[in-house]
Parts: sequence; structure tokens; C-alpha cells
Amino acid sequence: MTANTSEQIGFIGLGLMGHGMAKNIVEKGYPLTFLGRKNRAPAEDMVARGATEASSPAEVAARSTVVFICVTGSRQVEEIIRGTGGLKAGLKPGSVVVDCSTADPVSTMALATELAELDVAYVDAPLSRTPKEAWEGTLDTMVGASDQLFARLKPVLDTWAGRVVHIGGTGDGHRMKLLNNFVSLGYAALYAEALALAQKVGISPARFDSVIRNGRMDCGFYQTFMRWTLEGDRDAHKFSIANALKDMTYLEAMAESVGMANPLGNAAKNSFAGASAAGKADQFVPMLATHIGSVNGVDLSPSKPT
Repeated sequence: MTANTSEQIGFIGLGLMGHGMAKNIVEKGYPLTFLGRKNRAPAEDMVARGATEASSPAEVAARSTVVFICVTGSRQVEEIIRGTGGLKAGLKPGSVVVDCSTADPVSTMALATELAELDVAYVDAPLSRTPKEAWEGTLDTMVGASDQLFARLKPVLDTWAGRVVHIGGTGDGHRMKLLNNFVSLGYAALYAEALALAQKVGISPARFDSVIRNGRMDCGFYQTFMRWTLEGDRDAHKFSIANALKDMTYLEAMAESVGMANPLGNAAKNSFAGASAAGKADQFVPMLATHIGSVNGVDLSPSKPT
């Protein structure tokens, strides 16, 4: 594709989501500089596609007008921006940092204020969907930015997102993402407990599914979640229990910051906290069902439906 030189793009975080996003940015014609990882396969793939590897966040910043960050959460984002050799050492006035992580809105607003002193804009554009959609360029993103910044960034966002929603100003993207994850992870905790109780009273996952699927309680997330228990698909939803706990902890902090009780959020958080404490932090969210079953004396190990 003909090179698009309207923006010089930087990218930090070639993980499960970031690799596909960066791949699509390059494929759509934008010049891209990225920071490599210990896992060399994504970096080598990006170089083969024409991207340039940098040795530090500062170098990424110096070569870019827009820098995307796609890492685990706020602590990692803060280190990338503020740390030795971080983005702040290389950012030019007029450039934009776009945080695609699921982050703490309090941290987001502090970073936005800090970067504004350098005449650098800070935008939050957290993600929804899975690595499959990242690779296909059909992710959802909810964007916190001014109207002017959103218009500037929209063509770049369109390279990797199929659904781009301008939710409000800086910080609102991360606030909405926590609300989105509250709903999805709340569903996950509910499904896991319902499956365990069903098994406890003699109703198998397959029989449970035969009622919920295609009924009013069905949804895309339910179908993804159930692929582990029904089919043993480890990659059905590649989002870790540790990350789920992090996001629900951020939600708790957001609720506390406005003086709101959040009992259902805390209940869902505790489901993931229990699984994490039991050594399941690196497992994926649908595997919560197996853990909840185990602590209640029932076996929800994956099996083919009968």
C-alpha cells in the first residue's frame, strides 16, 4: 500500500493485542517505529513488514508524531512514560500519546496533566474484543479525546478497529472500559458460579448450555466463555485472571473516588481474587468456572457436550 506520511506512528507493547494492531497500522501504509520485547517473534515479524525497531521508549517518541501504548495497566504505562529513557525524554511538542491499556483513570488524568506541560496530548483508547480481532483489524475501541484530537487520530484508529466510539474527553475512555469490564467480568463470575451450582444439583454444563444458548440470556460473551468448559478451548478468551483482578480493583477505586458503594463489583472481584490466590492468576477468564467448581467439590474440567 502507498505510504501514508500524515503521521509517524510509534508503538510500544507487541503483546497478544498489540502485535495485531501494529501489523494493521503498517499494512494500511503508516510508517511505524516499535519497541521490541523479549519474545522476538513479533519484533521480527514487524521488521519483515517494514517497521523499524527502536531501543528505548525515548527513541520511539523521537521518531513519532503519535505513540500507541498497549501494555497491562497503569504501572507499566507510567514507567514507559516517566522512566529512564522513557517517552518524556523524546516526545516533541504537538505529538500525541494514545494509551490503549485498561488503566486507572486517576493515573490517566495525572499523566495527561504532566504531558500537557510539554505540549503533548494524552488520549485513552482502551480495547474490547480479542487477539483474533486485533489481527483482523476489527477491534472495538472507546476513545477519550477532544473533538479535534479524535478527528486527527480517527484514520489511524480505523486501521485496527472496526468500531471506534468517541466516548468523551481524556479519561472517559478508561472510565468506560472499566464499566465495560465490570459487565463482562461480572458475567464471567456469574456464569462460573451458576455452572458450579448446576453441577452440584446434577445438571451438567451441556444441559445448562442447552437452555441458555439461543435464549434471552445468551450473548457473544457467554458463547466465548463456555467454549472452555464445553470444548476445552484454552484460547477462547485469552485474558488472564490476573488482569481481570486488576481491572476489577481499578473499578473499585473508581467507585470509591466518587463515594459510591459497589457491592456487585466487589463480589465479582473477589471471585478473581480467590482464583488468583489459589495459583490460577495466569489462567484465562473462562477457566474461572473450573476453579469455582473445584472449591465447591464438583468437577467442571472441560468435556465435550453430550
